[in-house]
Amino acid sequence: MLDDLLALVEFAQAGSIAGAADRLHRTPSAITRQLQRLEAALGAELLDRSVKPPRLNSLGSRVLEQARDLLQRTEALKSLASRDAEPHGLLRIGLAHPLADGTLIEPIQALTEKYPKVRLLLLSERTSELFNRLLAGELDVAVVPLPEGRTAPPPLTTNIIATDRVEIVQVAAGNVEGDWKSLGRAPWVLNPPGCFLRANLIDQMGRAGFTPMIAAEIHNMHLQLAFVQSGYGVGLLPARFIARSNSLDTVEVLRPPSFDLHMPIAIVRVGQLGALERAVELLEHGIRNLFEVANTKKPVTRSRRGVPANRRKARPRK
Repeated sequence: MLDDLLALVEFAQAGSIAGAADRLHRTPSAITRQLQRLEAALGAELLDRSVKPPRLNSLGSRVLEQARDLLQRTEALKSLASRDAEPHGLLRIGLAHPLADGTLIEPIQALTEKYPKVRLLLLSERTSELFNRLLAGELDVAVVPLPEGRTAPPPLTTNIIATDRVEIVQVAAGNVEGDWKSLGRAPWVLNPPGCFLRANLIDQMGRAGFTPMIAAEIHNMHLQLAFVQSGYGVGLLPARFIARSNSLDTVEVLRPPSFDLHMPIAIVRVGQLGALERAVELLEHGIRNLFEVANTKKPVTRSRRGVPANRRKARPRK
C-alpha cells in the first residue's frame, strides 16, 4: 500500500496522472492501476472522475494528508535503521559503578558535540543489573569492566575496547613495603565482597601465604582514595582513576612480586543500532584513547624494600 500512497501523493503534486507517471518514471496506466488499487483497499473513491483531468475529491484530500504523514514516518523509520544516516535519536548508555567516576565525561561530551541530534540517557548501575536492562530492551549499550577472559552472557555481545591496569596504592612516603609479607600486615581499604578485583587480590595473596587485613569496605573509589591518602590503609585502585584524579603525587604504588592485575573494559549490547552505530563507534574510540593515555602515566612505585622503583640510581661498579 505504501507504493500506492506514493502514487496518490505524486498525483496530487503533479495535478495529473501523466504528470505523476513522469515523476515516478512509470506509465500512466500503471499509475491508474495503483490509484484504483488504493481505492479498492480503502473501499471508497478518492478521485472525482466527472472532470477532466480527474482530481481528488474531499475524501481523497483527507487521505492525501494522512498519506504524506505516513510516508514521512516511513522514511524516518528507514533513517533510524540505516547505518549510513546521520546519528540521531535517543541513545541509552549504562555505566558500571567502577566507571561512573567522571572518567567518561570527555568521550561522552565529544559524542554529543559531533552528533548534536543524538540525545543521551545515562544510567549507573551494577554490571549484572546493566545486563538485565540490556536484555529487557531498556538500554542500548553498556560500558562495563569484566574479569579477564570473561564475556557478557548470550545473547549479549561483548567488545573489549580497553584495559585498565589496577594498582596497589598507599599514601606517598608510606611505611608499607612492596612485598606480600608487608601487605599482609597492612590494613586494607577495599570494595565490599562480590567485587572480582577484590577476589583476585585475595587469591594472589593467598597463593603467597597471606590474607589481607580489611579495615574498610567502601563501594566508592573517591572515598577509598581519600582513606588511602589519609594513611588509613592500603587500597586497590585503577591506574586510570589515579591519573585522572591528579593523585600521582599523593600516593605510592606498591608492586609485590608477580602482581599483575588488569581490568578489561567492554562495550556490551544486544544487537545493531542502525543510525546510532557511528555514535557508539565514536564513544568506543574516545574510551579507548582515554585508557591508553592513563596507562602511560607513571606514578611513584615501590617494588622492593624502601626504594621507589622509578627513583633508583644505578650502583657504582666496584
